[in-house]
Amino acid sequence: MKKLFARRNDRGMSTAEYAVGTVGACTIGGVLVKVGQSEWFGDLIRDIVMNVPDLVSRLF
Repeated sequence: MKKLFARRNDRGMSTAEYAVGTVGACTIGGVLVKVGQSEWFGDLIRDIVMNVPDLVSRLF
């Protein structure tokens, strides 16, 4: 009995897959840049950095 569907040799992404992946990566990058530039994110990072020595001293 013959196979109905021949198996293709898929070794990589096609052009359409590259396009979708590129758009997705750029979208995620844009969101991260926008969040990173927001005031509340800067305050959050500043609070974390200022509290690290206190947290480390409590562990030991």
